Amino acid sequence: MAESVHTMEDSDEENFYDASDSFLDLYCEGGEYTSPTPQSEYVPPPGEVTVLNAGQETVSLGLQLTNYSVGYRLQIDYSCDTQRGSLISQDSSTVKVEGLHPGTEYTFSIIRIADNGNQSKATSLCVFTEPCPPVQITVDHVSSESLSLRWDTPPGEVGSYIVTCSSEGEIVQEMTTDINNLTLSKLKPGACYSLQVSAKLRSGRISKPAVTSAHTKTDLESLMEDLGLEHHYTLCTILQIDQKTISDEPAKCNSDLQWYFLKKLMMVNATARNVKCTSECESNCEDLSGNTELNLHNLVNSTDSGDMLNPLDIITALFLCSDGFVQQEMALKMSMCQFSVPLLLPNCDTKQCTLMLWAMRDIVKKYRPQKLLESKGFIEDRIVVSELPMISFVRLGECSLSKSETLNKLLSNSQQYHDTFIHRNMECGDSSRRISNGLAEVTWYLPCGNKNLDIFSEPVAVANLRGDIASFETQFSFLCQTSAAVFVFFDNLDSECELLINQHHKAQIFLVGNHQSQSFSLDALTRLARKLGLTNSNILLKAKHMNNADFIKHLRKTVSNVVENTKMKMGIEQMADIAHELGILVDEDCAECQTAKKNADAITAEIQDTLKYKEAQLPLQGQIWKELTLVEKEEFRLRKVGSENIEKYKSDLQIQKIKLREKQNSYDMSNAMTCFINAISSPGIERSYFLKWMRMNLDNLSREKLSGLREQYKKKCENSENKEEIKEIDRQLSNSSLGTEHFFREMGQIYEASVSLPETDPSRQQLQHLPRLCAELLLDGFPLELVDGDASNIPLRWVSDVLSQLNDLVSPKSKILVVTVLGVQSTGKSTLLNTMFGVQFAVSSGRCTRGAFMLLIRINEDVKKELNCDFMVIIDTEGLKSPELAQLDNSHEHDNELATLVVGLSDITIINIAMENSTEMKDILQIVVHAFLRMKEVGKKPKCMFVHQNVSDVSAHDKNLRDRKLLLQQLNEMTQAAAKMEKKEENKSFTDVMEYSPDTGNWYIPGLWNGNPPMAPVNAGYSEAVYELKKNIIQILGRCESSANNIMEFTEWMKSLWNAVKHENFIFSFRNSLVADAYMRLCTEFNKWEWEFKKEMYSWVTNAETRISNFGTVAVKSELSDMKELLTLLKSEACTELTKWESKILGNLKQYFEQTEGHVYLVEGYKEEFASSAKSLRREMESSVYNQLTAAADIRQGMTELDRIKENHTKELEGRVRQLIEECRGRKVQMTDKELDQEFDKMWDKIVEELSFSKQKAKNVFTNVSLYLRENLSCKGSHACELLSQKRLKDCGLIPFKYTVEGNWNQLKHKACQLFNIKDHVMASQNMADSIIDACTQFVTEKMERKNNYHDTYIQEILHMIDERLQNSQSVKTTEFEVSLKQHICGVAARQFQKMHEDFIRANDPYRCLNRNKEKFCVDFKDVFHERDQCQKKAEEFTSRCLRPAVEDFVNRSLGPDIIGEMLTQFPFSTRMFFQYSVLLDLLSKDDFENYKSYICSYEDHVKKWTHKQIKEHFSKGDKVFEFEDRHVLSSISSINDAINKAKTEKSGNMKTFVEDVCQELGDKLVISQDALGAFMILNNADQEQFAHWLTECVKDMAQALTEKFKTETIQMKLKNLHVKPQNELFTQVIGCGKQCPFCKAPCDAGASKHGAHFAKLHRPEGLGRFRWDGTEKLVIDICSSLVNSDMRFCCDATKGEWHPYRNYREIFPDWIIQSDVSLEASDYWKYVLAKFNKEFAEAYNAEPADIPETWKTITHKQAEASLKESFNMK
Repeated sequence: MAESVHTMEDSDEENFYDASDSFLDLYCEGGEYTSPTPQSEYVPPPGEVTVLNAGQETVSLGLQLTNYSVGYRLQIDYSCDTQRGSLISQDSSTVKVEGLHPGTEYTFSIIRIADNGNQSKATSLCVFTEPCPPVQITVDHVSSESLSLRWDTPPGEVGSYIVTCSSEGEIVQEMTTDINNLTLSKLKPGACYSLQVSAKLRSGRISKPAVTSAHTKTDLESLMEDLGLEHHYTLCTILQIDQKTISDEPAKCNSDLQWYFLKKLMMVNATARNVKCTSECESNCEDLSGNTELNLHNLVNSTDSGDMLNPLDIITALFLCSDGFVQQEMALKMSMCQFSVPLLLPNCDTKQCTLMLWAMRDIVKKYRPQKLLESKGFIEDRIVVSELPMISFVRLGECSLSKSETLNKLLSNSQQYHDTFIHRNMECGDSSRRISNGLAEVTWYLPCGNKNLDIFSEPVAVANLRGDIASFETQFSFLCQTSAAVFVFFDNLDSECELLINQHHKAQIFLVGNHQSQSFSLDALTRLARKLGLTNSNILLKAKHMNNADFIKHLRKTVSNVVENTKMKMGIEQMADIAHELGILVDEDCAECQTAKKNADAITAEIQDTLKYKEAQLPLQGQIWKELTLVEKEEFRLRKVGSENIEKYKSDLQIQKIKLREKQNSYDMSNAMTCFINAISSPGIERSYFLKWMRMNLDNLSREKLSGLREQYKKKCENSENKEEIKEIDRQLSNSSLGTEHFFREMGQIYEASVSLPETDPSRQQLQHLPRLCAELLLDGFPLELVDGDASNIPLRWVSDVLSQLNDLVSPKSKILVVTVLGVQSTGKSTLLNTMFGVQFAVSSGRCTRGAFMLLIRINEDVKKELNCDFMVIIDTEGLKSPELAQLDNSHEHDNELATLVVGLSDITIINIAMENSTEMKDILQIVVHAFLRMKEVGKKPKCMFVHQNVSDVSAHDKNLRDRKLLLQQLNEMTQAAAKMEKKEENKSFTDVMEYSPDTGNWYIPGLWNGNPPMAPVNAGYSEAVYELKKNIIQILGRCESSANNIMEFTEWMKSLWNAVKHENFIFSFRNSLVADAYMRLCTEFNKWEWEFKKEMYSWVTNAETRISNFGTVAVKSELSDMKELLTLLKSEACTELTKWESKILGNLKQYFEQTEGHVYLVEGYKEEFASSAKSLRREMESSVYNQLTAAADIRQGMTELDRIKENHTKELEGRVRQLIEECRGRKVQMTDKELDQEFDKMWDKIVEELSFSKQKAKNVFTNVSLYLRENLSCKGSHACELLSQKRLKDCGLIPFKYTVEGNWNQLKHKACQLFNIKDHVMASQNMADSIIDACTQFVTEKMERKNNYHDTYIQEILHMIDERLQNSQSVKTTEFEVSLKQHICGVAARQFQKMHEDFIRANDPYRCLNRNKEKFCVDFKDVFHERDQCQKKAEEFTSRCLRPAVEDFVNRSLGPDIIGEMLTQFPFSTRMFFQYSVLLDLLSKDDFENYKSYICSYEDHVKKWTHKQIKEHFSKGDKVFEFEDRHVLSSISSINDAINKAKTEKSGNMKTFVEDVCQELGDKLVISQDALGAFMILNNADQEQFAHWLTECVKDMAQALTEKFKTETIQMKLKNLHVKPQNELFTQVIGCGKQCPFCKAPCDAGASKHGAHFAKLHRPEGLGRFRWDGTEKLVIDICSSLVNSDMRFCCDATKGEWHPYRNYREIFPDWIIQSDVSLEASDYWKYVLAKFNKEFAEAYNAEPADIPETWKTITHKQAEASLKESFNMK
């Protein structure tokens, strides 16, 4: 409470009362109250002041009011050491002072003040404000026995704090501290405490307490925190790959220990329990090593394990915070390491314990008891259902004997000691146990059947209870009721013996004491033994004279007697009932587990006979699926086609497939599958339990069935005559396997069958959710069957849709890397993967993996950057060289298929080789080499790792150097053999096929077991070696240059690989959309670079030709003396430009292949082709540019003399006209225009007579052409020259070309072929000739349109075109044919060129040129005579006659490349394949027979027309072409205006000079006609300034006029005038190499112009190419992409009339790769066309209609379009 001290300073009673009396006198008048008027200056003091309330920041004071009221005010002054203040208020009974400091003593002084300012005496008092309690108390660092408090310092002068800790109303601790934090220790675990903190001021005053509460952690919570186990563990979290799983960093703190243990345990490392923080280890080592002095006390006290965690606590904690599946996985791995497994798991918080029945469910043990010794049989069973005697070991009170260590010795034989139970002498085993007391562990001793090695002849379970049984009576009771015997270890039996006496136990009790212990009491033991009725045989004492070995021997004998004689045998499953009675929880009792068990049992309970069950309940995957597989493979391989028509045969196979699918759909879904699908549709955890129950139940059934069959097999094998019976049992062994994969397989078949139904079918719609279910399971860590090992097939649609759903679930995090293991069967592949990744592929006896399974493992964020992927896919495969498949004829084929598929899918392949199987090693290596060779060919380079198992010597790596060399030698031999088989003999060694180093590519792994199973733990060396291998694999994957695939790309690979695998000739059958995508991207990029190059060169040539055309005119002032110099200079410049662009393209190509995205590595093989194409393009461009420059220079040179003559004539004429003007003016008579015209005509006639017009003589073009033709054919020998001499060139080409054969027999044969319309050699040659003639005719026409002079380069180009096309043709060419064709084409060309040459000479004849300008000269003459202003007129003339033609010509020279560039941005022209696709799609959309016929029979012509049409269509819409024209017009106008402005600045004053200056400025851009310029310059008296003004105006008008003109012109008119013809250039771009399939004439689709091999995306039925059958005349329906996989034969010119197998077509056509259809529907396009227009084609080809297979007739327009998209990989 606040205190106050009241003082009355300087006041005495007398004065006080005087004042009162005087006031009383004035107070009343007439008994009424009146306002007093002060009659003196006296002011009464405040009187007694009381403290009403003192808060932390406020004080309220109480005052006495006077009896009469006068207007007084109060003044309150207050102060402390740190604050001073004042307050004035009206006089009242209470005053509140605010803004004070808490916990501080204030002095208050109060006075009254009258209105006149008079003041009373002061009243003073002292008051303490209330102290603040501490604020913001926080409790942190809470453990099981301590907690820390922290608070903020309150305001005021705090001296100390009082902290009170109470529990349940009682004060536990009270402490005082000077600082604002405190740690309370020695608290109870798991208790709630009330905590009060008061501040005590220096004045001694104490604040109100601040109160909070806190719970101490339980021992369990505390330990969990130490271990960092805040979260519940699931399998996904512990199996994911993170930095911890691949780093060797030891545990640095307690929270690392659980990860360290788990990581090692998941890899089945027997050292997993050796967990200790490095900081503790290092500090101990440093203490010992760094101390050089002698200090024995330090040595004695140095070891302190107080801070270290006991491994048992870590194990208990992990089991407590894991879900059932992690517990199961841990128990299984612990069992494999021969660690004891938790039987009863205590929870020290709830004081409950749990029977770990579910956790042990998955432990399967194999052993051989004595009774099976003779037969060499063995027992394999789940340990929880095995009825074994259990011997329990417990401790009562303190015990000097280590019970667990004694047990380990008991269970270990002399050759091999193993720490099954953790004991005090193990690392950290002596650390105090915090949560594991009450833990009952169990292990099993299982005999191997060898009397010398077995400790116990029968199997026995051994339980060990941790802690004192006095504290854990429930656990002790449980053990007493479930065990055959309980061994109680003790030292002193004084007080706890009641516990043993009161137990209702079924077990025998054995007391185990240490007589050597000081606290041992023989009397107490005797008393207890009598009470319990024990004999000497029930008491084991370690006597004083007895050593450990003797004691263990005695104990072992006692246990052995119990085991052999007891009838008390119980499985752990049966113990659940006892647990329930005792209130012990059972982990299997959770609702999800029980529901799942019920669902699984409902399915598996029905299984009596596995074979019958599969037939009844899983019918779709049986014989139907196997038949479907055979039909599918036969569709691709066509082995049984015989002489039957292939397409008809394939159609029949398709019908067969449809029927098989219909048969599958005819089955109703079985009860088992309905239950199965319903169960896996249940929520997550229940679904996982269900699948686990299913797997265990099915494994149990298979094991029972297989053990019986194995017995039969063994008996039958003794009698070798029973071969058929052995084979039958062998088949049954294969078929008796039944696992969850069979149910998923059935689910896949149900789904695949439903997909064949119409989309609207309810059955199909009901099953659409199945892939999603399976995808979710895959994400939960369940394996997905990729390859069905029984049928040796992939249900492609099912697997694709599952993976597609998976992609949707994880998107966008869908990048994956794939690790695969391949190897001979039973070499421990699955075990290797399980150890490496902690996963659980089936490895139990008789459950060898069938086919291939994939598992998904998450990649943690910390490793994602390193690996650049989100998931790792692990693929486990069926063993190669499997005995199960050995009976089958196609086992090698099956192995090859599997190996090719998984190697193709994987980023790294582990090839597992067990040293004892070295004889079979060769076979697997051969299979693997084939797979790698195939992958190299399709552009994928997987990494490879050879793992040699069962090599334990430390020097293995060095010792096996010779073996590694031998392995490489074998690999090289096999590579050569495989390359020969695959027809890829350039691969000479294994290192040609893939990156492999004998030193780094081999890993040696010791044997799996450390000793003799079943009691041997997994070898720690095995675990460590596998761990090193895992790290290495992850490092290799991290270094991968290629980017990871995403799930959809993986799916695409799988589909295309499997389709290719179905063909026998894999390499030439492989087609993949990823490869196609990568190839298309490369083609698209290369086409861009190629066009940039060409466009740049077109532009450069245009400028060069302009320079040549202007050379020697006023437009160019050149330092060069003659044309030769200019030509040399230009060629040099061209070479520089070409080299620059060639280097640029090659640089772009190099850069393109250096990127990691876009799967460029898949098309690495095409890099050289595209580089060659770039070099080839440069050569072609160089030749073309040089030809154009030479022709332009020669033509210009030929014009020089003519120009000189014309110039002289013009000058002469000008002189005469001026003379005439002078004469006329001299007459001084006004002359009319008519008179002037007459005078001019006279003068003109006279001068024309006088001028010498030497007629230009035309040269004989035929002579030149003949010369070049003879030169061209000279290399063909004398016969060619002889043939050439037989006919004059002038007589050639007068009639259409027709190729005839010589000799009667040949003519007869040809006539027969004509009759049957069969494409024989003559007809093929005629077609080729027609095609070449068309191309050459077009070339000549284009040259004629240019209206230039003839040049010899033209005929050279024509001959080059003919040679190139003849070379490209696959027909056999004769010399006669070549000579006659060239004569015909050269004759036609020479005739046209002769006319062109003569037309050119006529057009440039000086006389004609002069006469053309007569009218203009006459008008000019009259203007000058009359002295009219010529400026405007001359400006118009210069614009219209000189500038406008030049601008139009410039536009025509520039527009072509613009149009090409625009068209190349359009989809059809971006790549060759897109073009083919667009043309075929266009044909389909029109669906017109004539169009198809035109495309097939006149491919080039059709493509040219189509291209032309596309250009017209594209540019008829919109103003694109006008934009281009407008741009070039504006560019020209800008140049002209600049030239005029520059010429103005020269100030020449001379009109002629002005015009010449303008022309010179424009010389690099425009070609101005010299004739027009010369005519313009005559009689030009215009004023320069005026002319320049009008010229600018005229140029504006010209621009407008040109714009109007271009707008009215059609695209057709524009194309005609262009110098570079877009249709020709585009045709060259899209036609490619021009090669056609030798069988069906489908065009080559390869992207690079210089490619290694030709290929077509879509082949056609050969009947479309006019082929028909002998005898029937029916069109052939076979397609070459099918024929090349058949046993059919062909005969043609190339085979010289011999029959040759289609399979070996490359021997005849090595440049062609005819890839099998990407799918069976790929060629539906052409099947649809032939089926629809069968009659029309037959009529057109003069044949009988083809026999169209039924399935072809059902192909719709939509399916045809879909097949086209699929073939060209259009999304």
